[in-house]
Amino acid sequence: MYRIGWFSTGRGEGSRALLQTIQGSIRKGEISAKIDFVFCNRERGQTKETDLFLDLVASYDIPLVCLSSKRFKSQLGIAPPEDWRLQFDRQVMKLLSEFRPDICVLAGYMLVIGGEMCQQYSMINLHPAAPGGPAGTWREVIWQLIESRTSETGAMMHLVIPELDKGPPMTYCTFPIRGELFDRHWETIEHLSFQEVVAREGEDNALFRLIRQEGVKREQPLIAATLRAFSEGKIRIEKGEVVDSSGKTAGAYSLNEEINKILRDGAAG
Repeated sequence: MYRIGWFSTGRGEGSRALLQTIQGSIRKGEISAKIDFVFCNRERGQTKETDLFLDLVASYDIPLVCLSSKRFKSQLGIAPPEDWRLQFDRQVMKLLSEFRPDICVLAGYMLVIGGEMCQQYSMINLHPAAPGGPAGTWREVIWQLIESRTSETGAMMHLVIPELDKGPPMTYCTFPIRGELFDRHWETIEHLSFQEVVAREGEDNALFRLIRQEGVKREQPLIAATLRAFSEGKIRIEKGEVVDSSGKTAGAYSLNEEINKILRDGAAG
């Protein structure tokens, strides 16, 4: 059985929805795997939202391991050492030593992973842009797309390395941000400078909201399709690279066909 490690801070509804989606796909047999454990860097009682996430994990009978990064840091004193994150990662790895995940997913995990943990586990994370696209948070990505008048974007799962969002892409999907849905919104800002677009409406801008909406549609399906591809042996990670079932270097693996089918089936249903 293919084993998945799940890392999350459990900050809100999105973290719960993602876990529900993947666990639902596993139960339906769409992903041939099991979630081996969930690790959360918050403990019960810290926030209401995280407590709801921990309740959800418990309802699935998935082994749950918690270690509060906030409490860990505070216990080191008023001036914690510079390597407190390394010490925290080492303690996490010790707590998880009984598990042997084939791959780990960062699903709303709000800490940067250090080098030792990256070496211990093959870890993947979602980035809301296609390979070669803008870096940064989803908000920063969308503003860069608008500023550069881009015609296409996407999302990718990338290998986690110590440098934030710099790991090589594993899987991806793309979609156009020109055409029937988008053109009228581009037209409304055609004669405006980027600074004027930001100043007038900010994130309430219709184009900004539409790009975000279309991206979010694809994020959970991309994660599910990625885990399906890994669990079925279509791709795997060797020495920091994606290889196909024959062991040949595959580069970033396009899941456009699978994602588009999921979206079509969802619309038809």
